[in-house]
Amino acid sequence: MTSSQDACYISLLGLAEYFRTSTPPDIKKCIQCLQALFTFKPPLKVEARTHLQLGQILMAYTKNTDLAKNHLEQAWILSENINNFDDVKFDTASLLAQLYQQQDQSSLAKPVLRKAIELSQHNVYWHCKLLFQLAQTHATDKEYTLASELLAVGVESTDESNATYLKSLFLLSRAMIMMIERKTNDVLAILSQASPIIDHSIQNFHLKEYLKVFFYVLQVCHYLQLGQVKTVKTSLKMLQQSIQTIIAPNWPSDEQIFGQNNTEMFMWLPKEQLYVLVYLVTVSHSMMAGYMDKAQKYTEKALTQIEKLKSQENKPILAVFQIILLEHIIMCRLVMGNKSLAIKEIALAKDVCLSSSNKFLLKKHAPQLHCLLGLYAMSTSLFEHAEKQFYACIQETTERELKLFANLNLAIVYLRTKREQDLRNILEQIQQENSQCSNSQALMGSFYYVQGLNAFHKSSFHEAKRFLRETLKMANAEDLNRLTSCSLVLLSHVFLSIGNSKESMNMVTPAMQLASKIPDIHVQLWGSAILKDLHRMLKEPTQEIEAYNNHVNFSQNLIADQLKCTKFPEHALINWFQGDPPLPMLSQDLLVQPTATIVAPVAIASGSGVPIVVQQQQQQQQQQPGGTYVRLPGTLNQQVMFQ
Repeated sequence: MTSSQDACYISLLGLAEYFRTSTPPDIKKCIQCLQALFTFKPPLKVEARTHLQLGQILMAYTKNTDLAKNHLEQAWILSENINNFDDVKFDTASLLAQLYQQQDQSSLAKPVLRKAIELSQHNVYWHCKLLFQLAQTHATDKEYTLASELLAVGVESTDESNATYLKSLFLLSRAMIMMIERKTNDVLAILSQASPIIDHSIQNFHLKEYLKVFFYVLQVCHYLQLGQVKTVKTSLKMLQQSIQTIIAPNWPSDEQIFGQNNTEMFMWLPKEQLYVLVYLVTVSHSMMAGYMDKAQKYTEKALTQIEKLKSQENKPILAVFQIILLEHIIMCRLVMGNKSLAIKEIALAKDVCLSSSNKFLLKKHAPQLHCLLGLYAMSTSLFEHAEKQFYACIQETTERELKLFANLNLAIVYLRTKREQDLRNILEQIQQENSQCSNSQALMGSFYYVQGLNAFHKSSFHEAKRFLRETLKMANAEDLNRLTSCSLVLLSHVFLSIGNSKESMNMVTPAMQLASKIPDIHVQLWGSAILKDLHRMLKEPTQEIEAYNNHVNFSQNLIADQLKCTKFPEHALINWFQGDPPLPMLSQDLLVQPTATIVAPVAIASGSGVPIVVQQQQQQQQQQPGGTYVRLPGTLNQQVMFQ
């Protein structure tokens, strides 16, 4: 009887695999074969394994998640207490937790993973995999302390088993969590701990290079988080060198590198995605430094690479990279005075968010979209819409840096619309928020700039000079070129207002040079107006005419672009303040007449985020959007989903 049953099991399993691997696969018959096994009342291990197989197939090939969940739950109940059954037991726990997570039931995923972690202490591979997964689950729920504690357990476990490569991954993943929590000193301590291990204790050259990319991405993001654009250059150069090594034609495939032994089957990201990520942090640096042309060039290259990867396998993290890069290039367009492209790309970013599973990206990026629309509305002098968009951003985000960024621009809206009481209130609020925020050079310098702008509008010129000199000190220390150019042109206007033409010229000349290099059309418009007045004061008619002509050209270009973009149906997006964004539509009442008054948004900066918890190389299960994000301060969008 037993022999006959075994023959039936083997035959049914063989048939199931035949139908699964047919061209095209016949998943219905495959499932029927597996279900037929239960009619023979198989042994406990066979029954558990069959439930697991059914759960895997249903998850991979169908949308019947409820049935998949039932099979996985049965597999977990049956296998939980079976000894020497690790692969089925822990694969089931991992897959079941993943399914719970997809259905927003992390409260069900956590106890399964905790129990599996408890049972897997004898198995380094599964123990570490499950620790990473549970840490990811807690991080997704913003329970960062618990995530950090689990990663610390991973460090201890790998220390005991001499799994040095895995120890490095746990350390770097924990550093990422610390970055999210804004624990600057802890980030530095962990990176300092990880660095010598990577340099001296990892013998495999290929694994070492992947760890170096992970390390340098964290280091670059850490410096950008602090607005230290100049300080980060060495680390960024090292990162770019490492990624060039990894993408070289003679570099082995990921499968070859990560398939040697079970404690080295983990990687952070595949090299193709690492390549995009390095572009992303390079874009972040370029934008924060004020090199819009460079940021735009690298963004376009990264988007091309994303499209190439999507054509091979459209993984959810690619959409995350895409939305971040779009947000960067939108800010480039606004700084460079190309609003018509900016509003088109805002609409595209909105569509990417809406197309994600369960509108996951929209939930995460709606505040950034509102902020972008606020900047766009402000640049088109639609201050009422700008105010509402910034307010929507502030209401929807829990990120202190994004709130501060929106508030700084909202302060300029109040300043331009002469709402003095609102301006006083928001400056007091910003003062309080700035003291609680991480020490970002970009944000702190921007706050001084806004105070200087306010003092200038009140004709408190001595006070304006004091604030702007603080801004320049911070901007020059870290090569924040756009902040420098904005401060210089405002200082020039201050000196012009008090009749000091020499100092005004000393300020506006480098401001125009920097603005041309960025290029920033708003500062160029402002600076050309100042130069026109200066040359008139100095009785230099030829230079005055040249400055006047430049001013007219800049103004006409901006007005023409504004008139163009207000005729686009996407322009109606500025009326979206809550809920899901609408489809683009024409809105004639929004076709306002443009004016020559162009407001440059303050503290345009950028950043990027990086995935934390590593993924296992061998498991090729279907991934769904989910996870949590890391944000860098001083940026409009700096988020990337953990994989």
